[in-house]
Amino acid sequence: MQKSTCAACLLIAVIALLGAAAPAKGVEEVNFESLLREMVDRDSLARFPAPYYTCRQFSSYDRDSKEPGGAGWFANWDRSQFIRVDTKEGGTEHVLMDADGPGAVVRFWGTWHGSKGEPFTNGTLRVYIDHGDTPVIEGPIVDALSGGALTGEPLSASCSPLTDFKRRAHNLYLPIPYAEHCTITYESDAITDAGAHEGEALYYQINTRTYDRNTAVRSFSLDDLKRAGELLARVQHDLARSPTAGGDLEEKTASANLAPGGSLSFELEGPAAIEELVLKIDAADRAQALRSTVVEIEFDGVRTVWCPVGDFFGTGHQLSAYKTWYTEVGRDGTLACYWVMPFAESARVVFRNLGDQAVDVDLGLVRSGPWTWDDRSLYFHAAWRQYAHRRTRAHMGMSGEHAEDLNYIEIRGAGRYVGDALAVFNGAKAWWGEGDEKIYVDGEAFPSHIGTGTEDYYSYAWCRPEFFETPFHAQPEGGGNLTGGFSVNCRFRALDAIPFKRSLRFDMELWHWAATRINFAPATMWYAMRGAAWNAPPAPDEARRAVPRTRDDVNLVTGVEDALEGEAMKIAEISGGTTEIQEEEKYGWSRNRQLWWVDGAPEDTLTLEFDAPRKGDYRVAAALTHAVDYGIVNISINGQNIKNVVDLFNHEVETRDVDLGVFTLKKSRNRLKVTISGANEAARKRHMFGLDYLLLKKE
Repeated sequence: MQKSTCAACLLIAVIALLGAAAPAKGVEEVNFESLLREMVDRDSLARFPAPYYTCRQFSSYDRDSKEPGGAGWFANWDRSQFIRVDTKEGGTEHVLMDADGPGAVVRFWGTWHGSKGEPFTNGTLRVYIDHGDTPVIEGPIVDALSGGALTGEPLSASCSPLTDFKRRAHNLYLPIPYAEHCTITYESDAITDAGAHEGEALYYQINTRTYDRNTAVRSFSLDDLKRAGELLARVQHDLARSPTAGGDLEEKTASANLAPGGSLSFELEGPAAIEELVLKIDAADRAQALRSTVVEIEFDGVRTVWCPVGDFFGTGHQLSAYKTWYTEVGRDGTLACYWVMPFAESARVVFRNLGDQAVDVDLGLVRSGPWTWDDRSLYFHAAWRQYAHRRTRAHMGMSGEHAEDLNYIEIRGAGRYVGDALAVFNGAKAWWGEGDEKIYVDGEAFPSHIGTGTEDYYSYAWCRPEFFETPFHAQPEGGGNLTGGFSVNCRFRALDAIPFKRSLRFDMELWHWAATRINFAPATMWYAMRGAAWNAPPAPDEARRAVPRTRDDVNLVTGVEDALEGEAMKIAEISGGTTEIQEEEKYGWSRNRQLWWVDGAPEDTLTLEFDAPRKGDYRVAAALTHAVDYGIVNISINGQNIKNVVDLFNHEVETRDVDLGVFTLKKSRNRLKVTISGANEAARKRHMFGLDYLLLKKE
């Protein structure tokens, strides 16, 4: 565990003090307006909450997940699962949330589809407060969450706007406080069974606060939307604009060309708080520099931040322009963050080049301002870890027998968890994020936060790759979601920040649709009292690791030495059918790929071009796929036919080296022509052809 130099007795004393924390100065009542103001008050995250609250999540997670590590722990029917069903006059209501107060609903995420995927449904959402029989909110669920019935963007929005509406997630961040109790229900005639094996599938997550019993809370009513209309409009405006730190702040700038092993640092005197950090980095290989250049920050002599620069700013090792309430990446490559980072005496910020190339670091701006240090003040923390080349196994069912829990972070101490950014490099053309988050607070045996999917945790849905940005969640890049490659997701918290007095553990299921490898790298952010410890120490070797550029890099795929890969050859002519690059690990193809010709017929031809090392005579061997639906072919090279036709029929998929003979080759643009002659009597008559590679041996 990463440890500070503080004695354990100090931490124990601080926790004892927190147990009896008084309300924050000037806070007499929690209400709709106070929660709106808190949402856009970045300073508030940097103090231990008063009045104190616990945060939990109600969701449609599969109820077969009963015991960590036990049977059913990775069960995945995370839909249409409810607390209970209430029968009321005129209908049946499925209970999504039922909580005693005083408290507040602070985030509501959902997505849904009708029976077996169609048609789109839109049942009735109801919110009951303080045991009332009449709901304070009632109407179609899509109108309430993202349709503007309660408020507009960005507090109420669907995600991503670039996605077909039926595959969007719907998010509501409008706070709904309640003094005594809150129940949220959903009514739809299309819901027929738990888990939606047949009926409507409703996926939902509701994040709530529960305050200490003596906390005064004024319950929400629709009148609040009118009474606080001016404040609500101002909050919406502030959240939608480009982030910035306000006030009259001290500014510092610096720049340097960092040789390998070099660093750029500066120091600040306290009490104060860093409120804005703006940076640009450049290098011959900027992708590698984003990962191999790290930011370290010490507050009052204790290092609490160690993270690669790209991951710290939520863009991973690829620059993607986006903005949230706490982070921003400009189209010109400017990186900015707006986490408030207080300290009592001193702060030291270091940018360190761990790579093997020179890196230009332009610290465009560091802005800091005054901070009144008190016993509720918290230090900002950020950590990073990477599960590199992690092997996954394909999941054909919903039981999750091949899933595993990967740890984001485990913290000991007192503080609150405020966000994370997950960078992945996906090794297959298949969805990587079926797994659910599991967050344990203060030693819980069962997580108070258990979800319905990685993309749901990051507030989108259905594995979609489209870009989106909102104040509290973003997908700067989603290209790797379904086609393989790089994706990065961010979720940053305001009202749904998670306080803890003793500990917090965050695990995320890794559940992939394919047998492949993946780089899985979460950066985590939290605030904590002095004396906190955590289990993600600096990882310089991982930061130095070469970032993947292709799926071959993450899969550690190598090809046959000196092979001319079929999938890399130019297609010069084709008379019928189509070609594609077929990728599959289990068949043993070089680089896991072959050139695949399908839907051809007898007499159709396919002509490929390839180069030789130099002009001359070569013995040519071809690695050809044999299977039950492959044809009989004749092959010629530069007009010279091979001696015999090749029958590609085999009961199982198998790749065999076939000696084609000796041919006179040119240095470039040699032509290999394949003609379909027919098919074996025992074959399925699909006349397929697959070329893994050619090998040339000089005669």
